[in-house]
Amino acid sequence: QVQVVESGGGLVQPGGSLRLSCAASGFTLEYYTMGWFRQAPGKEREGVSCISSGDGLTDYADSVKGRFTISRDNAKNTVYLQMNSLQPEDTAVYYCYAQDALGISWGQGTQVTVSS
Repeated sequence: QVQVVESGGGLVQPGGSLRLSCAASGFTLEYYTMGWFRQAPGKEREGVSCISSGDGLTDYADSVKGRFTISRDNAKNTVYLQMNSLQPEDTAVYYCYAQDALGISWGQGTQVTVSS
């Protein structure tokens, strides 16, 4: 059973950093495209970043380019999202997903709040 569990969210001041983790179980990470979406209150869910299966190509939303970095540790079956220079507009619930040809599985989300 494909399962992903997020962790690492919390409260941080503007300009601060957080690292989100997405622990995968029930499947081999490197064979899935992994990524992060986020949803702020009253807004639609938006894609943040993803990393492809195999060669690990990455992609980012324009709003986070240069500030966020996605990475994958196949040995630990974990995907990370390093978030730097956080701003109040980054406040949202962040969701991890795992996708292959058969479908997509979502985590429960982790709250990130950027506030002074």
